[in-house]
Amino acid sequence: MKRYTVNKCIAGVAKFMTSALSPLLMPTYGVFLVMWVSVLCLLPYGTRVAVLLVCMGITCILPLIFLSVLRHFKLIKDLHVEVREQRFLPYLFTVLCYIAAAYYLYYCHSPQWFIMFMVGSAVTVLMMMLINLKWKISAHMAGIGGVVALVYQIHVQGLSAFDLFWVLCFMIILAGALGSARLVLKRHDTLQVLAGAVLGFLCVSLTMRFLG
Repeated sequence: MKRYTVNKCIAGVAKFMTSALSPLLMPTYGVFLVMWVSVLCLLPYGTRVAVLLVCMGITCILPLIFLSVLRHFKLIKDLHVEVREQRFLPYLFTVLCYIAAAYYLYYCHSPQWFIMFMVGSAVTVLMMMLINLKWKISAHMAGIGGVVALVYQIHVQGLSAFDLFWVLCFMIILAGALGSARLVLKRHDTLQVLAGAVLGFLCVSLTMRFLG
């Protein structure tokens, strides 16, 4: 009975982490970090909040509405889109949303490296869409891998408002915990988790490094 309770508790924590660190929320978390830990924290508070809310609307709310429509017409089984064969349309729409967010940042005269974070996120989802045709890769890990790459690039390129070493360490630990949660819930195997993390990190990191 005690072991069952412990396992149930672990599963509950894993489900919470999966929801709190949903791929849909990763660009919003990334924009938040840019606005509060990079040199852009010097911008007026109202400007930072406005950019955050607009990016959240484009990269999170719009895809969520699209998923709800797909579910209404029974084109997907659930909002988490756990079935690999049902992921193509959600991924395609998400890529378009990320491109729209990148254009918005360009329109706002954001720094090139910030725009390239969103472009790198779009590239990540595009790669996942193609990989997903044959193999189920972890979208959760790709998402958090991209945010880890963002913090890393802000840190190494000297774009931070303060030393981000411990923030980077925390993000890496958080990524590991999320990967463990996906394994506990049996949503992916170890290779799918690792592949997702590497894909997200490389796409965002390389895009910011060489195009930012």
